[in-house]
Amino acid sequence: MSSVQSQGTAVVTGASSGIGAVYAERLAARGFDLLLIARDEARLNTAAKALSSKYQVQVEVLKADLTLKDNLLKVEQRLRDDSRISLLLNNAGVGANGPLVGADLDQMERMIQLNVLALTRLAGVAAAVFSAAGRGAIINIASVVALVPERFNATYSATKAYVLSLTQSLHAELKGSGVQVQAVLPGMTRTEIWERSGLDLTHIPAEMVMEAGEMVDASLSGFDQGELVTLPSLPDAADWQALVTARMALGPNLSRSSAAVRYK
Repeated sequence: MSSVQSQGTAVVTGASSGIGAVYAERLAARGFDLLLIARDEARLNTAAKALSSKYQVQVEVLKADLTLKDNLLKVEQRLRDDSRISLLLNNAGVGANGPLVGADLDQMERMIQLNVLALTRLAGVAAAVFSAAGRGAIINIASVVALVPERFNATYSATKAYVLSLTQSLHAELKGSGVQVQAVLPGMTRTEIWERSGLDLTHIPAEMVMEAGEMVDASLSGFDQGELVTLPSLPDAADWQALVTARMALGPNLSRSSAAVRYK
């Protein structure tokens, strides 16, 4: 059993609202000092004051737009320089609504920069630093749309499929290093990300929308149980394991010297 215990500082990206804000509170309650990162400095300062007072932990604020290279490099440098950092929560992300055909491609590019590029660079730095220290944890927030891309728009689903794949590969690379890796795949969660992307959650059936607090609590429970992939909404974990088993069974036949008979 793995457990997030009071050891050092947790870095939380996208910490000013929604899932990131809830994670910050839950980690503070577990005794973590915090480095909160987001663009909204006023919100971060308000949260920092409340969390440090309530939980008696040290909370630092770092205003950063992770789509901007110089801002991202500052966060990377902090990960390298601060030996007390022991957990990275890669939560910062943005959604998009509507099909790729006719989409604002500059908006799509910014989403990819945040959901994919920034997450990859931060995870890469944290993996190097944590594995050298022989301890630490990286939690990447993906989405269930990684598993059902046909039910959502192409670009956002693809970014979250990337996050899942990256986490699975990183877990294999870090085996035996003492670093724990987790991908969290929430379903619809009540946060501001949907309003910003133009999707009205009031049009989604209530039974499909989870509150952020319940989602984060479930995800941390999955972390404590040592799960690589946590699906907070999935009633039967055997369903996920069946998918993993079926995928691994493909392995011996995915690269062969001859094409399959049906193609001849």
